[in-house]
Amino acid sequence: MKLRSTLTRAFAVLAATTSLVSYAQGQAGDNTIKGDAQAARSKISMCIGCHGIEGYKASFPEIYHVPKIAGQNAEYIVTALKDYASGARTFPSMEAIAQTLSEQDMADLAAYYSSLK
Repeated sequence: MKLRSTLTRAFAVLAATTSLVSYAQGQAGDNTIKGDAQAARSKISMCIGCHGIEGYKASFPEIYHVPKIAGQNAEYIVTALKDYASGARTFPSMEAIAQTLSEQDMADLAAYYSSLK
């Protein structure tokens, strides 16, 4: 009888744990940030001054060829922005801009620029 009681409790704990894990996974899925290219239209003004000019070169702090980001992979853009925000990548103007962006802003900008050809 004692074994049966122990097994019953063990199965109850297992069921509760499985239920909690399923709930947590469902909650995590709800928090996934999805980029909205339309929402980015009100956010691109800080980008087009450099990235919207074909062959543009920045002159601060040194002459730097500004990369074209239209058509770039969205995940790459988000990663680059996060790296600039954290200081893992460095370029003064990009660091300053990226540090002002929320994760939603980054996802929206990435969705917008990755949709361009």
